[in-house]
Amino acid sequence: MHLNHSPDTPAADETDFETFLKADIRVGTIVSAEPFPEARKPSYRLWIDFGPAIGEKKSSAQIVANYSLEDLPGRQVAAVVNFPPRQIGPMMSEVLTLGFADENGDVVLFRPDKPVPNGSRLF
Repeated sequence: MHLNHSPDTPAADETDFETFLKADIRVGTIVSAEPFPEARKPSYRLWIDFGPAIGEKKSSAQIVANYSLEDLPGRQVAAVVNFPPRQIGPMMSEVLTLGFADENGDVVLFRPDKPVPNGSRLF
């Protein structure tokens, strides 16, 4: 399934609240970030701390256009934590880090506007 990231795309088909709740979206803090040259598209490897219940998880994120490696540690992000792990090149990505497309189609990370405890769930 390919998602269209254009702001001109109509809303997706109607769903219900129970279906929405199946996606477990949590906040975590990036503890480290590294280049990921083996990825097909320019990406970073992220290690994100989601608190004691979920722990630290790895993610591949195509965010190189808007973020430098030095800017990422300590930044809170939102991610889907209950999708099955996905093989991205030589790395197993354990969570889907969330973002929105900017005017150039590059990813801008989704995060709370105030710090919240790691592991907090979106509702």
